[in-house]
Amino acid sequence: MIKKIITLAIILGISVSIIGLSLSDYNFEEINVEDTNADIEEIIKSDIIIPIKVSRPGCDIENICYIPSTFVVQKGNSVTWINEDSSFHTVTSGFYGEPTGLFDSTADTGDYLDPYQSYTLSFDEYGTFDYFCTLHPWMKAQVIVE
Repeated sequence: MIKKIITLAIILGISVSIIGLSLSDYNFEEINVEDTNADIEEIIKSDIIIPIKVSRPGCDIENICYIPSTFVVQKGNSVTWINEDSSFHTVTSGFYGEPTGLFDSTADTGDYLDPYQSYTLSFDEYGTFDYFCTLHPWMKAQVIVE
């Protein structure tokens, strides 16, 4: 029993020494918390999320293609969408096959919303604004401006 304890103590001592030596080889840098928080803030500041896996049919069943699917904003304020999916998407006013031409993220940005790209739009008129994704017809939601 004592032999086992001594053997374990020696193995533990050697392991700690190896770990200590290998950690001393690294140059630990300070982490800039402000930069990290800025990245997080950008995601938090989005009002509407295009979540993962909505490029496949099915998100419409639970109405989670855009989260939230109905967003209320005060007149004159902006709404920001962020694409957290791995596919391209759009934010286009109207319904699939019947766009209204009031807004379209592809026209405003020049391309589809890439993964983790955001789109911001100011709403200066009262009303209910339906929108959809031109690439995925099941994706639809609305912004209500009060």
